[in-house]
Amino acid sequence: MHPAVQPGQASGRPQSAPQSPLARFARSLFGQVLIALLLGTLLGLFFPEFAAQLKPLGDAFIKLIKMLIGPIVFCVVVAGICGAGELKKVGRVGIKAVFYFEVVTTIALALGIALAYLFHPGTGMNVNPASLDASAMAAYVDSAGKIKSAGTADFLLKLIPNTVMGAFASGDVLQVLLVSILFGCALSLVGERGRPLVGIIDTFSHTLFKMMGFIIKLAPLGVLGAVAFTVGKYGIGSLKQLGYLVVVFYGAVALFVLVVLGTVMRLCGFSVLKLIRYLRAELVVVLGTASSDSVLPQVMKKLEFLGIKKSVVGLVIPTGYSFNLDAFSIYLTLAAVFIAQATNTPLALGDLLGILAVALVTSKGAHGIPGSAIVILAATLSAHPAIPAIGLVLVLSVDWFIGIARAVGNLIGNCVATVVVAAWEKDIDRVRAHDVLDGRIDAAELDAGLAPAPHEADQATPGTAPLPGAAAGR
Repeated sequence: MHPAVQPGQASGRPQSAPQSPLARFARSLFGQVLIALLLGTLLGLFFPEFAAQLKPLGDAFIKLIKMLIGPIVFCVVVAGICGAGELKKVGRVGIKAVFYFEVVTTIALALGIALAYLFHPGTGMNVNPASLDASAMAAYVDSAGKIKSAGTADFLLKLIPNTVMGAFASGDVLQVLLVSILFGCALSLVGERGRPLVGIIDTFSHTLFKMMGFIIKLAPLGVLGAVAFTVGKYGIGSLKQLGYLVVVFYGAVALFVLVVLGTVMRLCGFSVLKLIRYLRAELVVVLGTASSDSVLPQVMKKLEFLGIKKSVVGLVIPTGYSFNLDAFSIYLTLAAVFIAQATNTPLALGDLLGILAVALVTSKGAHGIPGSAIVILAATLSAHPAIPAIGLVLVLSVDWFIGIARAVGNLIGNCVATVVVAAWEKDIDRVRAHDVLDGRIDAAELDAGLAPAPHEADQATPGTAPLPGAAAGR
């Protein structure tokens, strides 16, 4: 198998000799991130004090990615709406996406309760709530109180930014999405007079993804810093304290992805395992940073490369980051029942239904950054006083490790949701999708964070979703 030709190699320069599989692995983003993951673990184990000081590397990488999320979402959504042909289609995609989110989220919440009662991870701990250190929860009380007191009206008002530019300044994906939808609809109605502006936005989108290509090359450094800090500060042994809960949760996420999402993908004619293999580089970055934000722009690009129309990707992915948190939903109910079991708090069927109903509301708007889960869980327990909220202290020490599976599960869930809605709307090129997932169309350049070679963009067939920035098929 010949290595992929890199852009610029055909310009008269001599081609290099075929590389060994090990060399190709080391040069790929996937291989570099895995190497960084291993190095970060070793640094944390043998040089914990030095490793704990590498946290800024991970923080800086995530901040660089988040810096581009707002503008990229805006460009992709506006270009997608203008290329959708009719505004009714945009509304139809949104309604189908929200319906799918609610159904799958409810299944995830119910699965968390079911597995908690099947495996009883908290039974036998016999923790007295009065003996727990309330000071450890002080940083989360105010935020949880705000979430608890916020009703539907407050939540909807929060979606509206104070100013158009304020949405981008705050980094709130839902606010950016609202501005993008309004602007895209208005620009679509302007007609031919708006075409030059659509072209400018398309070029701007291409430029942003080039910037993202530069930043994604720093992913190994970001993963190295994040993993080294975590292992150096908490140690591998920190998993032992509440290891059973961690194992149950990881198993729950795997079960949900393979069985629930696997069945959904199979009904759409695709394989979830092939989708996971296609997204392996992004999933490893999330594994190292415990944040799905770190790969949002790259995931949007890869789903378009898969053959999904830009309008579907632009609407489903950003919305899903706040409304379709599958693994997060599993954690909410699993952790709530775990705390009840650990504190010997009896729960009736009505209590379980109450937790389910409250979690359906509080889980919306939680973003994929480690730490927010504690706040949302505190708000959920505060709204349902049958379970002592102070029991959250029990899960604080392993929240980062649980957050890894939360972020990975949420990302896979959102990618599956995009495929499902695209298949539902017939907005996916199935032939291309199967070719990409089966490896017949090489995505190596995307894994390296690069834009496609010009000749590839020129050969795009009608109906095939172009990469971000490509004018064909808009």
